[in-house]
Amino acid sequence: MTLVRWNGQQVGIDGIGADAALPGMRGLLRTVRTPEFAGTVFHEVEARSVLNRVASSSPVPFGWTVNPYRGCSHACTYCLAGDTPVLTADGRSRPIGELRPGDEVVGTTSDGRGRRRFVRTPVLAHWSTRRRAQRVSLTDGTVLVTSAEHRFLTGEGWAHVRPGRCRASADRPHLRPGSALVGPGAAAMPRGARPPGYDEGYLCGLVRADAVRSRVTAEAFPSAWVELEAVARAHHLIGEPARAAAPSAAPAVAQRPSPTVWPEHPGPGWSAGFVGGVLDACGQVSAGVLRIVPGDEQLTRATVGAVRRLGFRVASEPSGRPGARALRVLGGAAEQLRLVAVADPAVARVRDVTGALVEEPPEGAPQVTGVHDTGRVVPMYDITTGTGDFVAAGVVSHNCFARNTHTYLDLDAGADFDSQIVVKMNAARVLERELARPSWRREHVAMGTNTDPYQRAEGRYRLMPGVIGALARSGTPFSILTKGTVLTRDLPDLAAANRDVRVGTGVSVALLDRELQARLEPGTPSPRARLDLVRRITEAGLPCGVMVAPVLPWLTDSAEALDALLGEIAAAGACRATVLALHLRPGTREWFLQWLGREYPALLPRYEKLYRRGATADREYRAALRSRAAPLLARHGLDGPEADPGDPGWTRQEPAAPPPREPRDEQLSLL
Repeated sequence: MTLVRWNGQQVGIDGIGADAALPGMRGLLRTVRTPEFAGTVFHEVEARSVLNRVASSSPVPFGWTVNPYRGCSHACTYCLAGDTPVLTADGRSRPIGELRPGDEVVGTTSDGRGRRRFVRTPVLAHWSTRRRAQRVSLTDGTVLVTSAEHRFLTGEGWAHVRPGRCRASADRPHLRPGSALVGPGAAAMPRGARPPGYDEGYLCGLVRADAVRSRVTAEAFPSAWVELEAVARAHHLIGEPARAAAPSAAPAVAQRPSPTVWPEHPGPGWSAGFVGGVLDACGQVSAGVLRIVPGDEQLTRATVGAVRRLGFRVASEPSGRPGARALRVLGGAAEQLRLVAVADPAVARVRDVTGALVEEPPEGAPQVTGVHDTGRVVPMYDITTGTGDFVAAGVVSHNCFARNTHTYLDLDAGADFDSQIVVKMNAARVLERELARPSWRREHVAMGTNTDPYQRAEGRYRLMPGVIGALARSGTPFSILTKGTVLTRDLPDLAAANRDVRVGTGVSVALLDRELQARLEPGTPSPRARLDLVRRITEAGLPCGVMVAPVLPWLTDSAEALDALLGEIAAAGACRATVLALHLRPGTREWFLQWLGREYPALLPRYEKLYRRGATADREYRAALRSRAAPLLARHGLDGPEADPGDPGWTRQEPAAPPPREPRDEQLSLL
């Protein structure tokens, strides 16, 4: 790899980059390829400066920028089908396609002794794209639909679904028949509908266990021991009439269930409900280990019998309560999760596996029986989590985590923009030093105008909290333009900074058509996710503008399309919006026209004519777009008054002058 122009980022001999990753490149600390980002190379550098002055001839309405990254990792390659169940932090599951930033799921982390433990971890970002589907079949009956690049944790480490080569590296590890996957197994994932007899068993277990615990206080059911989640379920079940068998000539008879009756021959449904009720009344979780403390001998025998009928084993041990024994579920976290899935307790506390060891289930780890290429391209989803992984369908799965400036580094403005990311590791420290100079006048700083600071790599490197803190402490107003939902992680920091300096936020939302957006910007947050980001920003008390860019001529520029989009933007709480036509700067132009020729070949001659003079569309087209957008912006209340430089939509007021040769319209480097 030739990086002859990285000398411009070289630091002094005393910098921590003295041991250069490449000869003569002391600013380059190391080149990293990580499992989270297949095919993406991160060049971690020490920058001499991150506060960049914008040339006075530039048409943009700000004078300074900060870019912690060069290049963008918003091209997702790890994906699962949207209905793949993901284990959530409350011990339940949700399809991956329905997860949103801010949700909590179960991930894993090393305990420092060569073992992994389950932990709660937030969803930082949610991605979607379209990929060729691979069907992965496992010995426990699980069938996973994934992309070829997706990775699962095996007994030998992370492995891709299909063989291939990572950029500039050896053949990547991949799944083979017999590969053993790490995770609790499909049996540990929550079920759907409850089996017959469950409701009666649940009420019996809850009422009888509560009666034992409240024996001293003589409280009626429900006692103060019963948590609200269990009370709510009991209220719901008792309020639903049961249908009793009746002759066909007579109507069904509504009856109340008899919750405390012991059945003569309890079936699996009743047993599952009974254990669920007992768990809600007297289940305990400590360090990820589930124990049941029934309280008296009769209830203990009944609980042991029900647990055994369901196929589980328990050990009896001291509980710390006089006269009471604790029943500990054997088989580790996999069996604990399976019991929770079968018994389905209502109380989230007893479903928690945080701290439990990640071990294979008693019947052995699920193994791959085959990987089949379906030949179909389907919608797929992925998430970025705080731990870098999550539990999908019972196995541990890895998450997936401005073009022309890249050519300055001798990197290609097309594929390399997506796959060669320059990370300025010391960005916050250098920025703090630059802002402390007596010459700094606390002018507005814009971020996200060239490279998105909240691209997926930010979930890994966490550069922005330090940047935000440095700007706020120095009294420097700033704004951020992004399409990355990772920003939600830093909303508390941004809200705190906004109390000291003017903070502006902006989100780019170019269109509502999900299918077109997935083809144009694969791997980026969906339009709905971006609108939800706008909503969360405004709920945090921050002003949020929206950049409707790039508007694609003859694809997304109709009055109907703009009206629908602006209506959604207004409903999300944005304070104003700016509508900008596609801007094709060198580097972006070549890539986009290739995409257009592949996806919409009939439009290619029209675009070549429209952009024949350079990066911007003809003046007539831009004037027509402004005329079309103006009444729509007014209708939706998005044409607010001119803002100050803290607003990403701010436009500088200048004296009357001849029209500039290059228009002032700019857009985030989306392509």
